[in-house]
Amino acid sequence: MHTDELRNAPLPTRRLRTGHHLTELGLGAAQFGNLFTETTDEQSTLAGQAALGEGIRYFDTAPHYGLGLSEHRLGQALGDTAVLISSKVGRLLTDSPETADRLDDDGFVVPATKRRVWDFSRDGILRSVEQSLSRLGRDHLDIAYLHDPDDHWESASTTGIATLVELREQGVVGAIGAGMNQSAMLTEFVERTDVDVVMVAGRLTLLDQSALRDLLPLATKRGIGVVAAAVYNSGLLSTSTVDRSAYYDYGRAPRAVVERATALAEVCERHGVSLPAAAVQYPLRHPTVVSVVTGMRTEEHVRSTANRYREDVPESLWEELHASGLAQDPTRTS
Repeated sequence: MHTDELRNAPLPTRRLRTGHHLTELGLGAAQFGNLFTETTDEQSTLAGQAALGEGIRYFDTAPHYGLGLSEHRLGQALGDTAVLISSKVGRLLTDSPETADRLDDDGFVVPATKRRVWDFSRDGILRSVEQSLSRLGRDHLDIAYLHDPDDHWESASTTGIATLVELREQGVVGAIGAGMNQSAMLTEFVERTDVDVVMVAGRLTLLDQSALRDLLPLATKRGIGVVAAAVYNSGLLSTSTVDRSAYYDYGRAPRAVVERATALAEVCERHGVSLPAAAVQYPLRHPTVVSVVTGMRTEEHVRSTANRYREDVPESLWEELHASGLAQDPTRTS
């Protein structure tokens, strides 16, 4: 099938135990919230519409992204289109008139009219979900994740999960889980709580396969879906030619990591594959991974990411990466 024909077809989906079907490629809407640079309502709407045109039916956002701006713009872009939307709880937004004259200090170019308050209590989560639904213009969330509960295990794993279970039973939320930049605590959530899905950022990539050691085996055993995010590791894997000044995991990339990324790019080139395409498709080789979510700001970002997802990657590439020790093949146990 030609690329133009594929572009008009819905993307393949993978199923959670709750019955929700996620497209293998999802749109991460952090950039709809003016992450690091300003965008416009129109650009976000065009990006959302382009994603629908590419067959993407899974969209991820959070109150944290632009102090609610991402959720608002995503809701405007999608309208009442039948898609799956995930948002997050744990960072409750409260009014902050005393800081309204300055910009947010957490990476988003928006006025600081609100502030984030860590809150995994029942009341905090109920309020957060209600606010998210209002901004999104929806009457339920398909997926609700506990957002970065790294320093809040006790409350997140007790009242946090219990409240999400309550909302799941009421039908306000479909599937529940947690989203983090580490795999160890996500493994604990899978082991100890009644989650349906987890989102792991940056730990199941061509540069970091740590989730293959703890999270993926247990999630597979328990039938818990895994969404892979941050597959470019903050940008180091986002271009075919590695930029030595690029970031890795939100900081300047160490020399050894840059050299490894360069070696990955060289192997990809030998097999006629772009490094970003391999980065997008790598996590999907594991059957427990239900979707790869990448940040997309513009219509052009959507098109290029969809092309990376569709790029033909020969099995020989994965074989060489595995044999060379550069990247363990998720389909192999040793």
